Parts: sequence; structure tokens; C-alpha cells
Amino acid sequence: MKKEKVVLAYSGGLDTSVILTWLKETYGVDVVAACINVGQEDDFEEVKKKALATGAVKSYVVDVVEEFITDYIYPTLKASAVYEDDYLLGTSFARPLIAKKLVEIAEKEGAVAIAHGATGKGNDQVRFEATIKALNPHLKIIAPWRIWDLKSREDCIEYAEKHNIPIAVTKEKIYSRDQNIWHISHEGGNLEEPWNEHDESIYMMSVSPQNAPDTPAFIEIEFEKGIPVKINGENYNPVSMMEVLNQLAGENGVGTIDIIENRLVGMKSRGIYETPGGTILFKAHKALEKLTLDRDTLSYKKIVSEKYAQLVYDGLWFTPLRVALSKFVDSTQEVVTGKVKMKLYKGNCTCVASASPYSLYNEEFVTFGEDDVYNQKDAEGFINLFALPLTIRAIMNEKDTKGVK
Repeated sequence: MKKEKVVLAYSGGLDTSVILTWLKETYGVDVVAACINVGQEDDFEEVKKKALATGAVKSYVVDVVEEFITDYIYPTLKASAVYEDDYLLGTSFARPLIAKKLVEIAEKEGAVAIAHGATGKGNDQVRFEATIKALNPHLKIIAPWRIWDLKSREDCIEYAEKHNIPIAVTKEKIYSRDQNIWHISHEGGNLEEPWNEHDESIYMMSVSPQNAPDTPAFIEIEFEKGIPVKINGENYNPVSMMEVLNQLAGENGVGTIDIIENRLVGMKSRGIYETPGGTILFKAHKALEKLTLDRDTLSYKKIVSEKYAQLVYDGLWFTPLRVALSKFVDSTQEVVTGKVKMKLYKGNCTCVASASPYSLYNEEFVTFGEDDVYNQKDAEGFINLFALPLTIRAIMNEKDTKGVK
């Protein structure tokens, strides 16, 4: 009889290598391995070969790096979405794209299910499965970490050794990492004790601030409608731009954070996130918005940004609300065109200059010198009206104090 097919989200790492064999043993299915390249630094030919050598009937490697940047990173950048004031959502917005590609492969292969290696304690299980349900609710989902007898990564290592599955992880070096072109995250190991200071040797995209150059670096980034298009006056495609920014920011120790975050499933977790180039883009974009957006729009956009970040973090990319919020965001970005000069120095990333044809800054109005456009006497009437509710309240309180009815 022809076996049913299951598409496995495959990276070639510890978890998915074990899962591939476990799926075959447990369900007697043909496993189609699918590695989605979102910019992680892997040898994809080796990943493909490893999947086949481990028992996959077919192995896909799909390059979606540019799509990731243009369709997921840029909308989130334009929305200024940051989760809990710190996290630039590096893993969060990659998962919906990965899941989308898994669905496409499953439909192409006639698979009955998609399997993933996300744990039952994390956010990624929600992000994968919410996307799968949104795009093809008929596909079954297999999440081994929620059902098998393996309880830890140490158990997975023992399983791999027993089944002769090649792995690069050891019980001494057991960090859980996720990388794409936007960031890399580090979790687990000694990081699970919040009192432990993280070891800077774990850095993979950047250096520590104290090891960064002793002289600052300056970079000009040009935006068109909220999207970065040039570095120092030179055009770059989306992938090359991220690579250049990652290198420059990483060399200067920019973009590494050590945070405690609230997971969707209800627990707190600790992560070290390196987002070098992304940090430059977020801060430059924010500076340009301050130059070009009026106060009310900027203020309301902050509310939208917070909700947008929560939706992305929770895996709700393919929802009507996220799409609607993106349309609002796009309307605000019509004027977010211009250039920003950023200073990078030992982990710091600051805007030192900005310019835009849509700038709302007018030197004639704000100058401390003499001007012909602003009558300072007008401020008195404005203040009287602006403070009228306070004036009335003070008069009423005065009457109450004197016992006047």
C-alpha cells in the first residue's frame, strides 16, 4: 500500500533530525523534509543530503529570503512594531512565512499532515499552527514535543545516538538557537537562570560593545515611503542591504539585548537576541517618522504599533486585523521619505541628522532668533482657551471652599 506523506519543517538540527526518524517509526509514513531558507547561515546542500540520509523520501530547500524581507520585515518595520518595548520580532514574523511554504509543499505533495519541532511550552507551535489553519484547515498537524516520551534535549541526544542520527549538539553545548537574516536568538542552557550573566562567547552576528572599535562609524540610510532603499547614497536590493547593515552593526556591537519576555502560553522566558542591522533600521525609521509625521498621527500610530507587535508575536499574521492595520500603516508612510544619518559606537546606535522633502520641521517658526512668521502674543489667547477647564475648576473649588452655593 502507498504510504501517506507528512511534510516536516526540517532544519537538520537536533530536534528535527530526531523527529524525522520518530515520524517514520511511529506512524509508518513517508516524510518529506522541507527546509525554508529565511537567511540562516546553513549549508543547505548538506541539510538536504542529511534529510535524505536520515530517511526522508524527498528533501526541499526553499529560498524565501527576499520575500521574508519585503513581505514580512518591511511591513513590521513600517509599523514600528516592537514587542514589550524590546523585542524586534525576529523569530515571530519568520514563522508565518515558513508555515505558508510548508502548506504549499504539503498541497503539492498530497501530504495529509505537517509536522514541526516546536515545543509545547513555546510560542512557535502557535505561530506555525495558526498559519496552517488559516491557509489550509484540512491539513493535520503533528507536534511531537506534545506527545512523545522524550522530555528534554538530553533525551533527544540519547535518541539520536541510539539511532545513529548525526547531530552537532552536545549536552554541554545545548543552547536553542533560531537564526534568519534579521536576527539570531539564544535560549536555554545556563540562560534559564535569570541571575546568570550571559556569556558573550555565544554571539554569532556581533561583537560585545567593549570589543567594538574605539572610533564611531557613520552611515546614511535613505527611505522611500518607509522602506529603506539606499545606504550612503548607493542603491541596494533588500537582501544585500540587510547583509551590509548586519556586518556594520555587528562590528560595532549594535543590536544585542538580554531580556525576559512574556510568552503567549503564559510563562516568562529569557532570551539573548542579536538584531544588528534591524536595530539600525528601526531607529533610523523612527527618527524619520518624527520628522515627517504630525503629532496626532504619530501618537495614534504608537497604539497601532503595540497591537501590531502583539499580533505578530502571537502568530496572527494571516488575520483580518493585521491586514487592516497594515493598510493604516501604509497610509502613514506616504510621507516617510528622506535620509537619516546614524552614529554607531560601542553598542549605541543614535540618529545625528535627518532630512526629508516632507519634513514638518520649519526653522522659521521654531527659531530663538527674530522671525516674521510667528506672533508670540497669539500664545496668550491659545493658553487661555487651552487652560479654560482648569480655570473653571479652580473657580468652582474656590466657591466650595468658601461655602458658596
